[in-house]
Amino acid sequence: MNSDDIRKLDLVAMDFDELWLLHEQLTQILSEKISAEKLELEKRLAQLNRAKPIAEVKGSSSEKHFDRPPRRKYPKVLPKYCNPSVPEETWSGRGKQPRWLVAALQSGRRLEEFRISEPERPPSDEAGRRQS
Repeated sequence: MNSDDIRKLDLVAMDFDELWLLHEQLTQILSEKISAEKLELEKRLAQLNRAKPIAEVKGSSSEKHFDRPPRRKYPKVLPKYCNPSVPEETWSGRGKQPRWLVAALQSGRRLEEFRISEPERPPSDEAGRRQS
């Protein structure tokens, strides 16, 4: 069947057996075309994977961040506030306040009540140099 024959078909006038035969033929043709397309795409993908440098493959998986400089590393920030009920819950004082702190502040407590006392630091070398 060529494209002219398909255009001339009057699908409404066809009986069930003719429609079913047409359906099977279309299914077969579509299956073959899909398989051929899949094979072609797999070949292209294999070529692209072989063409990539190894360093690029091992690098970042998201290619949209290549234009940006690498992110700066920040030092670890020690906690400044502690939940007295659960001492493992701490907050550095940066970012959003934790729920336990928000609830305590809303109940009338003050932020300074949760502050962790800083250990006394030994005198630094700079202080000794200034004195001499």
